[in-house]
Amino acid sequence: MKRTALVTGAAHGLGAMAARRLAAAAWDVVAVDVDELGLAKTAQRSPNTHARVCDVTDPDAVAGVLAMAGPVHRVVHAASAAPSGPVLARPLGEVEDDLRTNVLGAAVVVQATLPGMLERRAGELFLCPDASGPPASPSAAAVAAYADALWAEHGGQGVMLRCVHAAAGTPHGLALDAMDRSLARPAPDVHVRVRPARRPLLAALARR
Repeated sequence: MKRTALVTGAAHGLGAMAARRLAAAAWDVVAVDVDELGLAKTAQRSPNTHARVCDVTDPDAVAGVLAMAGPVHRVVHAASAAPSGPVLARPLGEVEDDLRTNVLGAAVVVQATLPGMLERRAGELFLCPDASGPPASPSAAAVAAYADALWAEHGGQGVMLRCVHAAAGTPHGLALDAMDRSLARPAPDVHVRVRPARRPLLAALARR
């Protein structure tokens, strides 16, 4: 049976590694980002990875990608904007841009993918608000609250929902390992908190 995964923010970092891992595990991967060159590198030498340039804050663009992809069985939403500088010192325009990318982007992706999963009563949805910024960022906290609201409304309907919180400096490999392990936990345990490896050797292995 064909398994399709949608990975956002797939040009770099956690999203890129998630796309490569899923492709290596024989998933059909739809990798999206606004960075066309980065996407090409992610999809390199992977015939089952399909790169699509897409702004996740644009509902029509996301819908167009999903129309080509068909039913999605796993979503890894790692598209996010990294905050620059102290929270109090940031211009309001930058704060608005971050919230649009990180919070609205999450909502757009969820609204485009979750209804189909609920209809099939199967699927895995990972929201990764810390993919490009510190866990303490306001937008990451907003996405975490959004995940709680989603579970309150749709928990127990066959879809595994996880919100991944990675401490600063956590290797992406460790975060992905924690995401996979979290699927064996009780369904209501929505939040996955990942800490950096304590020993340098473990951290080095996680980057591979």
